[in-house]
Amino acid sequence: MKNTIDFNADVGESFGAWTMGQDAALMPFLSSANIAAGFHAGDPATIEATVALACRHHVAIGAHPSLPDLMGFGRRTMAITPDEARQLVVYQASAVRGFAEAAGCRLHHVKPHGALYNMAAQDLALSKAIVAATQSLGDNLVLYVLSGSTIEAVAREAGLRVACEVFADRRYEPSGALVSRKDPRALITDVEESINHVLRMVRDGVCIAVDGARIPLEADTVCLHGDQPEAVAFAQRLYAEFTAQKIRIETM
Repeated sequence: MKNTIDFNADVGESFGAWTMGQDAALMPFLSSANIAAGFHAGDPATIEATVALACRHHVAIGAHPSLPDLMGFGRRTMAITPDEARQLVVYQASAVRGFAEAAGCRLHHVKPHGALYNMAAQDLALSKAIVAATQSLGDNLVLYVLSGSTIEAVAREAGLRVACEVFADRRYEPSGALVSRKDPRALITDVEESINHVLRMVRDGVCIAVDGARIPLEADTVCLHGDQPEAVAFAQRLYAEFTAQKIRIETM
């Protein structure tokens, strides 16, 4: 059983006049934050404000690069080359890093967003490109990856620091992939189910798939999506449960 876990959320996803999430209320419960870099959400003012919020709460700052898909919130698959994937990651991570350094903090990790994350979980060429991009940024950055995925294996082989990620509010296929958001079973909306789901993954290293299969996995970090309406309530309950179970919340 693990006695420590990183607790992360996707934040900074407002854009212009459009507000998404409750970042200020969510941040006190987190140990790391994945900040949108402008391609699926976020803009310079939002990145700056979210970085400042993370610094204030001593939350590790991560870049959350996406496919260039503002209309689809980065959740639509696109045909891109590995070189384009590498450039997208370097470009967006550099933007978040710039704001972090300007605030007197540093970039801690990279976590691809949405479709890019799920594509790389299965695609060897895209995985190699994202790993190469993260390595090229230096600073011994951590790459957050889906536990048991192709990109995890590629990153480990390359000697990159890896955080195997599991999801508090998503269900899993028997293959270990996340259930597609097009499937009505994809999201966990009941907090008690989420708690049982997370504790099983963290304590036992097992996830129960939608067909009942037991999937072995490693859990270094637990993700909660900041754009879901009940994110703050979920974060409060998960934080309390980690505390009750004597599982410390710590940045990797």
